[in-house]
Amino acid sequence: MNLARRLVGEGLGTAALLAMVVGSGIMAERLAGGNVALALLANTLATGSGLLALILLMGPVSGAHFNPVVTLSAAFQGSMARGAVLPTIAIQCLGAVAGTMLAHAMFALPLLSLSQHVRTGPAQWLSEAVATFGLLAVIIGCTRTRPASTPLAVAAYITSAYWFTASTSFANPAVTLARALSDTFAGIRPVDAPGFIVAQLAGAAAATWLFSWLYPPSADEIASI
Repeated sequence: MNLARRLVGEGLGTAALLAMVVGSGIMAERLAGGNVALALLANTLATGSGLLALILLMGPVSGAHFNPVVTLSAAFQGSMARGAVLPTIAIQCLGAVAGTMLAHAMFALPLLSLSQHVRTGPAQWLSEAVATFGLLAVIIGCTRTRPASTPLAVAAYITSAYWFTASTSFANPAVTLARALSDTFAGIRPVDAPGFIVAQLAGAAAATWLFSWLYPPSADEIASI
């Protein structure tokens, strides 16, 4: 896969994802009349459906990771060149910030503003580890058994994880960093972001180890590595 195309695809896809997450959160909060459950439902539906569209769009271009832990997992499994890892993660983070700024601009808000939304504590950290573990489990299991279903499975999982985790399932270090720069419904205080990212890395590492063993690569996949 051409590295330049991969980087552009990852940057555009991650920017679009953050515009959807942050923008739908702003719209939901404005229209929900103080009903937090309704706002979260609207935010969830916009994120899940938008993520499905983005994976289908950018999957052939970049693999549609949009997430540093997915990129790290792919590199660990040998399905991605090690030299592409750091540039890919960098463009994911830059794209996430750009997407957040775009969402703010669309709603006439300051382009960047530090979030005041408190998200911390053991329950939140456990939730992020669980959410990220599940995300990597779905990706590894589906890509090795029924690849065509992976976009729908990932979108469905994230939609579900918004509701069954106490953290509303960030499950993505780039998303976490960008949402720390948004003092909106989707935000997280910058001081709380490191705890989320450590939990995400732990969940991703555990899932990569376990599900790479449960779903070993086929002979064709091994030959292509």
